[in-house]
Amino acid sequence: MSIIDAIILGIVQGLTEFLPVSSSGHLTIGGYLLGVDFTNGDQNLAFGIVVHAATVMATITVFFSEIKKLLLGTLKFQYNSETQYVLKIALSLIPIMIVGLCFKDFVESLFGNSVMFVGIMLLVTASLLFFTHFFKPKKTHQLGYKDAIIIGLAQAMAIPPGISRSGSTIAVGMLIGVEKSQLAKFSFLMVLVPILGEAFLQLLDGGFSPAQLGISTPALIAGFVAAYFAGLVACKIMINLVQRGKLYYFAIYCAIVGLVAIFASL
Repeated sequence: MSIIDAIILGIVQGLTEFLPVSSSGHLTIGGYLLGVDFTNGDQNLAFGIVVHAATVMATITVFFSEIKKLLLGTLKFQYNSETQYVLKIALSLIPIMIVGLCFKDFVESLFGNSVMFVGIMLLVTASLLFFTHFFKPKKTHQLGYKDAIIIGLAQAMAIPPGISRSGSTIAVGMLIGVEKSQLAKFSFLMVLVPILGEAFLQLLDGGFSPAQLGISTPALIAGFVAAYFAGLVACKIMINLVQRGKLYYFAIYCAIVGLVAIFASL
């Protein structure tokens, strides 16, 4: 993977991590179009974690004041609104932790990176996003503990490349009637721990050794920087779009890209 390839793919990751179009699916398609060898599982995983970590840093940048408030409020060791919010995030992490700790190897072997598979999963994402336009709850409510668990299950189901994590969590949150103003922030904050945890485990395993992966350190750095700045832009755009409930545009996009990917792989 060249530095130019890493920058392009980093921008793709940064934009699509927050938009409901599946960043992992677009990385696979982008690698296919650029001729990047994403059949190297270790290289694919390492680059994916690096650019995901970059978008986590973009999330922290955008929500820095909110994160600071949550941490300070929780450290008071009182059952206040900040502590309750952190508990909801913790509950939402249970499904993805179970999948990651108990079924990690099985999931990685089950879901490959074929373009056709990604195309099919993008059609699934498109269908879910369409539901948010045609099926609206009669009334909305504040985010509760039960909602947090349901949204966490949606995140755990978004493991296959082509299924959008942000799209799944936000769409499911809208379908169960959670206030739109709360969904984007909760969806973006709940993913911080899983991604940073995965990156930390890879570091402990030596998973970022350039010699081992066949990818240079400058390429990894370039991908990280590109994903970070693209993520800053996309995060702010997505917050506005969720509040307006305009997800069906992305449903159309995912359907088109999914069909193109399927036919291109035939």
